[in-house]
Amino acid sequence: MSTATLTIDLSAIAANWRALDKLSEAETGAVVKADAYGLGLDKVATTLATTGARQFFVAVAEEGLALRRVLGPGPAIYVFSGHMPGDAELIRSADLVPMINSVDQMLLHVEQLPGHPFGLQLDTGMNRLGMEPAEWSALRDIALAQNPRLILSHLACADDPAHPMNAHQLAEFHAMTDGLDTPRSFAATGGTLLGDAYHFDMTRPGIGLYGGLPFIDAVPVVTLDVPVIQVRDLVAGEPVGYGNTWTAQRPSRIATIAAGYADGLIRAMGPKASLTAEGRRCPVVGRVSMDLVTVDVTELGYDPLSLQLLGLHQSVDTVAEFADTIGYEILTSLGGRYSRVWLT
Repeated sequence: MSTATLTIDLSAIAANWRALDKLSEAETGAVVKADAYGLGLDKVATTLATTGARQFFVAVAEEGLALRRVLGPGPAIYVFSGHMPGDAELIRSADLVPMINSVDQMLLHVEQLPGHPFGLQLDTGMNRLGMEPAEWSALRDIALAQNPRLILSHLACADDPAHPMNAHQLAEFHAMTDGLDTPRSFAATGGTLLGDAYHFDMTRPGIGLYGGLPFIDAVPVVTLDVPVIQVRDLVAGEPVGYGNTWTAQRPSRIATIAAGYADGLIRAMGPKASLTAEGRRCPVVGRVSMDLVTVDVTELGYDPLSLQLLGLHQSVDTVAEFADTIGYEILTSLGGRYSRVWLT
């Protein structure tokens, strides 16, 4: 096989959901936006629903429609972007719950889908989505009279438990919502790990389900094995790849593998990156190109048939560090050319 194999362990996703669910007395939802963080919405969402999730979150209405086709009637599907112009039929036909972010969205929703369920998103300091305190104060009584399904906000710094922004946002969320009968949600993965004070009525883990930080106890979910196309010998002084950015300092054995930045192997990871063979580290040399990466396998003493980027020896967050990014970007960048295998 000439393409890399991306193996996705659905049983690990189920185990991670159960582990996060045990951390709170709240109901546990699941964030499956961006094609379940790049791992396949149909299989991932089905696994989560079978495991016990009944509340799902997506970024936009189009994702909600795709998810409804997978799940069928019953589970709730919340849309973070709220009710956007042109979304009314999608929201109605797929029975989605838009998370209203502004007075304008509230007016649009009431005009186009009177009586249809909705939720409310509040801004407690992240300054990204949701109603700020003044806007919420103006809309609050009108919105609550229509029985919203959920009120949520989102933490900006939950991956850093000591960050003062966490306590600040928590206080703001209490100030904006205490005394209301509507269910509340404040915690994604990081917030779930912060403890009971952040759990409210529903947690909504995302990255932790897929094996990423800050959930350090997560079961690894993805493995990426990349076939070797060719192996060659270099003498000291010979360069490798575009721009001659790496030159052999000794006689070297260089393997060229069948993946590149078109497959989500981010170009910036090159100088720091490594792959593994049976747990032994093999450094990337030269630039990552569109379809190919060159790897120094000299120390192996043999020519591997494939090399592993993601797996037991390198997590998504380890690989993210190579490119000075985060595990989320690694997962959602994994390309469409991979041969995908799902383990159940």
